[in-house]
Amino acid sequence: MVTLAPADLAVIAVFCAAVIAIGVFTRRSSVRDVDFLLAGRSLTTPVFVMTLVSSWYGGILGVGEFSYRFGLSNWFLQGVPYYVFAVVFAFLLAKRVRATNLLSIPDKLNLAYGKKTALLGSFLTFILMTPAPYVLMVGVLLGLVTGWSTAVSVAAGTFASVVYLFTGGFRSDVNTNVFEFFMMFIGFGVILPFAASKFGGPGFIAAHVPPLHLTWNGGNSIQFVLVWFFIALWTLVDPSFHQRCYAARTGEVAKRGILISVLFWIVFDSMTTMAGLYARAVLPDIDQPVMAYPLLAEAVLPPVAKGLFYVGMLAAIMSTLNSQAFVSAMTLGRDIVARLRGRMGENATTGSVRWGILLTGLLSIALALAIPSVIRLWYTIGTVVIPGLLLPLVASYFDRFRPGPNTALASMASGWLVSLGWLLSGWSREMGSSDNYPLGIEPMYAGLAASAAVWGVGMLAGRMNNHH
Repeated sequence: MVTLAPADLAVIAVFCAAVIAIGVFTRRSSVRDVDFLLAGRSLTTPVFVMTLVSSWYGGILGVGEFSYRFGLSNWFLQGVPYYVFAVVFAFLLAKRVRATNLLSIPDKLNLAYGKKTALLGSFLTFILMTPAPYVLMVGVLLGLVTGWSTAVSVAAGTFASVVYLFTGGFRSDVNTNVFEFFMMFIGFGVILPFAASKFGGPGFIAAHVPPLHLTWNGGNSIQFVLVWFFIALWTLVDPSFHQRCYAARTGEVAKRGILISVLFWIVFDSMTTMAGLYARAVLPDIDQPVMAYPLLAEAVLPPVAKGLFYVGMLAAIMSTLNSQAFVSAMTLGRDIVARLRGRMGENATTGSVRWGILLTGLLSIALALAIPSVIRLWYTIGTVVIPGLLLPLVASYFDRFRPGPNTALASMASGWLVSLGWLLSGWSREMGSSDNYPLGIEPMYAGLAASAAVWGVGMLAGRMNNHH
């Protein structure tokens, strides 16, 4: 049972009010699309780092569950794969993305392959960036704090996270991210000293958690480890990464900013993993591991400190929620609706994006209430979308690996449809189970293989035609 003192509730209320105030009172952008959508490409290195670090770390309750169940492997499986691909992005893509001077991933797909591929890419990007998992998590935390129903908590959390995007656009997103960056680190910086003081340091943890919790893989198989590396491919196609590179002052800012961000993620992952280990050591029999962090706070924190810890969790979630909501709205309003209507001219799409914010918020609330499982939402979205987007998007930045428009469209469609069909086939054999996929192969692997096969055939055919 979670209990919060009036002082805790006051701390949380002040935080929520501050987020909304920072977002609402951000200087209004000009009417230019590049200002509303990318803050005029003005991000300096410190601001780039703070907005990227905070907006890429929304799954805090899932991190608590994973570290409670598998210990140190949270850092190795939920952290290291993402560091690897973030570094790959920094060296391989960051400067190339910024040099395009475009506004979105679908813009790049349109430039490389044409309108059809851009529209399909827009649809997949919209699915990838739905903030439904974070809407659900912020609703769960608000429900714990207030006692409100899930529906009311989800709606209130979504409103508090996106209302200011209507006026301030991407600048409001970035400015609130900066504030939330500090609160994330403060929140988890509070709980660890209290836990160490009350129970002891690493020796206490080592004596009170299962031995496998202190191994790098948590006792999981190599196949399980590899799955998380494939899921981390999400980094290369993540529209928030691309958007922040488009918005950086220079390509060097984007590259350097990503590399510095990795260092901050290493520190924060270390803090969250240690908190999960304390939860397991102190509370070995939690029925719902997703509640590991709130229940640890209940066991070790006094008033005010507990409020700050809740603020840290809310900051991690809300920073990702508002960033994904904005990219999702931009994709829906600008890259799908405006592109279909042929209204992609300079400074013509801000109004469409504002409508997109409203529709994205409503759709995310509906999804969160319909599928109340963060892990299942993540798994489904990543499994279906990444195989379609990965090859066409990455190759669009390298002329020698870029095929013709028809091959790119076919590769994108096959990656998406094969992984979707594979997923649905497995679920139809035993509803909700991931153990019955055709040939025992994960859907993502099947989708990536299909996309690569079409890609390879198209590239080979193109080169043979060129030789003739």
